[in-house]
Amino acid sequence: MNKVRLRALELKDLDFLFEIENDWNLWYLSHTQQPFSRKLLKQYIRDSDRDIYEARQLRLAIETTDNNFLIGFVDLFNFDPKNRRAGVGIVIHKEFQNKTFGTDTLLLLTQYAFNVLFLHQLYANISVDNTPSIHLFEKIGFKRIGIKKDWNFDGKKYKDEVMYQLINT
Repeated sequence: MNKVRLRALELKDLDFLFEIENDWNLWYLSHTQQPFSRKLLKQYIRDSDRDIYEARQLRLAIETTDNNFLIGFVDLFNFDPKNRRAGVGIVIHKEFQNKTFGTDTLLLLTQYAFNVLFLHQLYANISVDNTPSIHLFEKIGFKRIGIKKDWNFDGKKYKDEVMYQLINT
């Protein structure tokens, strides 16, 4: 039984989204350069009902099935309907990491991507030192297809980024 469900963003998610999006420790992953205001994030939530074919991205809230507690977000980005692919990003609040929530989330997301959106492939870009994410994506069946050298600067040094791919066969 899945411990999580995926759902559309709601205005009640604003505080949690504000916390996640303004966590400086995550900025180098998302290439964020400045803080997000509550006003901007509120508008983002309001606009999140746009169809993935129009917006080319989809962010879903991750909540627990036992008590509907919001624990993170998962994204499909760079949605390319012609080539039937999208990138995947996931963030789970630190107190809920390493408890199979990420595994359940990615399994649900891949089922949605392959069985509803009929995508052919998903990909993920992961910092070479992000061992928990590497383990998570490999556990789901993503294959390592290459390394981008000195790809991201974290404010102190450049880090390589590993590219993973999951092809629906």
